[in-house]
Amino acid sequence: MSSPATPPTQVSISSLGRPIYEGSVQQVYAIPDHTGYMVCETTEAGSVFDVGSIFKIEGNDLSRAIFRHAMYLRLGKSETWNRVKTVIENSSSIESNWKAELLAGPLEKMIEKGAPTHHIGMIDVESGNVASEGMPDHPSCFNVVRRFPVMHPPQRPFLDGHVFDYAQFHQSDTYVIPLEYIVRFGITSGSSVLRKYETLTESGKKAYEQELGLSAPMQAWQMLPHPIFDLTSKYEPEDRNVTRQEAVMMSGLGAPAFLDTVKMALLGGYAVSELLEQVGLTLWDLKWEFATDKGDTLFVDTIDTDSFRATSVIEREGSKLIIHYNKQAMRDYYKIMHAEWYSGVTEAKKVAQLTGKPFTEILKAGQAEGKWRGTPEVDASFLKLQADKTFWIRQHVLGLESPEKVKAELLSCGQAELDFYQGHHRLPAYRVANGV
Repeated sequence: MSSPATPPTQVSISSLGRPIYEGSVQQVYAIPDHTGYMVCETTEAGSVFDVGSIFKIEGNDLSRAIFRHAMYLRLGKSETWNRVKTVIENSSSIESNWKAELLAGPLEKMIEKGAPTHHIGMIDVESGNVASEGMPDHPSCFNVVRRFPVMHPPQRPFLDGHVFDYAQFHQSDTYVIPLEYIVRFGITSGSSVLRKYETLTESGKKAYEQELGLSAPMQAWQMLPHPIFDLTSKYEPEDRNVTRQEAVMMSGLGAPAFLDTVKMALLGGYAVSELLEQVGLTLWDLKWEFATDKGDTLFVDTIDTDSFRATSVIEREGSKLIIHYNKQAMRDYYKIMHAEWYSGVTEAKKVAQLTGKPFTEILKAGQAEGKWRGTPEVDASFLKLQADKTFWIRQHVLGLESPEKVKAELLSCGQAELDFYQGHHRLPAYRVANGV
């Protein structure tokens, strides 16, 4: 695998200057004298429904940065993949043909020398040293990663509409693959695959069940016999579900290389699941991104509580209710506590799909005209609960508390969240969305 010059071993945070990219939940900086690398700074900002930064969770910046650093270090170690191999081999639900596929190819290479990633390490906030093994003495919100070209497909006119042109990806050999890979271990109440299933005919549902390996009709909060995957566009104005055939063409890769990226995404899901299960959390789905470098594939971008859906179950008033320890908790908050605002967001997205105009511009214009509700402020006590959740997950990742202690504290956060909805007379609405 080719690589740029030697990565930096020390970076002065004060020397980074202005960001070269400002996203909704992170900022990216160039590193003086190290053009092949960059620094990613997580922020306390949060984004849901693609509307940009609309809330802040105190301490979430450091918690997410620590999880990212720890998880990428785990991906780079062969012992992680040996454990994944054992989980797959011992599973009684995975069919033999799926087992054979998952165990062949990328997993064999990752068992030998770990998974290739873009992650270099975390900057120590005091010394500036870049910790590439273990946690720095003074963890920060700044992680150093290898820099890859990001190419945006241009939008071309096509009769009375438009298409996105991916030709440049077939002419390059090093770039971020323009797709998001969504790995699903189960079906949640808001899952796009469940929405698709519900629109099918009876024969269509049977075929879809067979494709997913289900032995019974699909339902919400159902674990699958093996993980499945969805693919969405990454660098178009709005994320768009794409077929496997379209994804192969968009990726710029041949089918065998593209299949390897899919396998890596599925296997990476098992690696994250193992870490979360230690504190009683069930992983339902997560997303990955990859870069290609002259035929080699690397894990890139973030992996933190914004990237996966992990839950526990709490009984309340005779019902079993799902508690979210990730961004889904904020999505549910807006849907339940501010339904009119969410309705406006949904309508604006429909307009964007029809016109091809950026969704956020349409939403802001409609809000300014009074057509849709403005963005509401989040209750401070609810934000504090989300901060507590990420804090305890951070304590687990750092090894500062026992798994049993963290599990108990996370369940306590879940009880407090149900108290919040009950106190606002919205527990029935929460039960509709998250009742098992």
